[in-house]
Amino acid sequence: MKTFIGIDLGSTTTKAVMLDENEEIIGRGITNSRSNYETACRVAQQEAAVDARFTLFRRQFGSGDLNSEAETFLNELESSFRLEQFLEQLEDLQTTCTALVTGPRFEKIGDSVKAALGEVFKRLRAEAAPLFAPGVVRKSDFFRDIAGSRYLTISEEVGQEMGVAYDVLLNVYDKSIIAVENRPPAGSLEEKFARAMKRVSSDGVDADLTKKAEAALNVELEETYIVGTGYGRVTLPFPKEHIRSEILCHGLGAHMMYPKTRTVLDIGGQDTKGIQIDENGIVENFQMNDRCAAGCGRYLGYIADEMNMGLHELGPLAMKSSKPARINSTCTVFAGAELRDRLALGEKREDILAGLHRAIVLRAISIISRSGGVTDQLTFTGGVAKNEAAVRELRKLIQENYGDVTINIDPDSIYTGALGGAEFARRAATGQDAGISEGAAA
Repeated sequence: MKTFIGIDLGSTTTKAVMLDENEEIIGRGITNSRSNYETACRVAQQEAAVDARFTLFRRQFGSGDLNSEAETFLNELESSFRLEQFLEQLEDLQTTCTALVTGPRFEKIGDSVKAALGEVFKRLRAEAAPLFAPGVVRKSDFFRDIAGSRYLTISEEVGQEMGVAYDVLLNVYDKSIIAVENRPPAGSLEEKFARAMKRVSSDGVDADLTKKAEAALNVELEETYIVGTGYGRVTLPFPKEHIRSEILCHGLGAHMMYPKTRTVLDIGGQDTKGIQIDENGIVENFQMNDRCAAGCGRYLGYIADEMNMGLHELGPLAMKSSKPARINSTCTVFAGAELRDRLALGEKREDILAGLHRAIVLRAISIISRSGGVTDQLTFTGGVAKNEAAVRELRKLIQENYGDVTINIDPDSIYTGALGGAEFARRAATGQDAGISEGAAA
């Protein structure tokens, strides 16, 4: 099967979308953007390939809703596969940690530290399977988050039991995890799927389901053409003709999701873009913020750190506000000081956050107005589109300034740029004229 891939290398996350020859999305993948952009690119691409496999499984099992047995089988297969991924990276982490304590620096304590590491990783493996049982909700799917929290707890226990300083075990982990997360899993996807399939099939699963799943695994996913875009696109390991600007990709991606889109607002980690497109998804005009990241995802991340909260908690808390504060600036440099002053004066956290979200969206509306204003329909894309408080303020301000306008927000809006990139890839591979000038939005 020919596939076409778009990769959006953002400042905080890297996304990949895989299309088939019928312009249907068969796979999506996302990972955190690392200092090693090439690794982030490969991991996101691999995750899209994994997702594509499950799309093929569902196609083999029949269109529409699956029966309960097939749904249970797929859930168990995915859990088993994720366990295989985790165990592979856990092995890599142990090997890296052990190699680090081999040398003159650890001449006196090396053996005891190795023994402690062996026990730590033994316990990590023992508790791995329940973490990936079907239906278990994890706070994060990133290896560093899952392994890191448990490593810290277990190594403290093991250190006390075996007389090894906790600081030594912590230092070994800190240095090793950087190396591990900056290289993608090396094992074959097919081999991991085969091991996962073997584990699931041994539980008395209907042989017909197993046969269909094996048939889906035998479908070759040919990476026919890849296009890269995003904040870090110049670092992608692609030739120049495989690179497209963010503006073009977000415009085309929004058009593919909502063909009647005429205005696109994208608030990402590092920038905000207002884009005007025509009925074919061709960019007619655009504006974006300057080099300052005020009012973008990075700004919200800074606020979350200042308030000792998770980024995902900001929106729900802001939604509880009944009297939003008036925020003077969305400048990251001054945000911390203003935030602390307001808290010291007794203002409620939810009111401060509601005011911050309104200030962010006001800034975005200003950028849209400079690009040509809002025409029906507007599509909101980027990671901030998942923030319910930002969405609420956007709806209010659009209504106040432009009246009744259809606002589209797709649950997978964070993949918009990658989707546009994948469509550029499909068009390039099939010889179709994209009808869009790269120079217009570079």
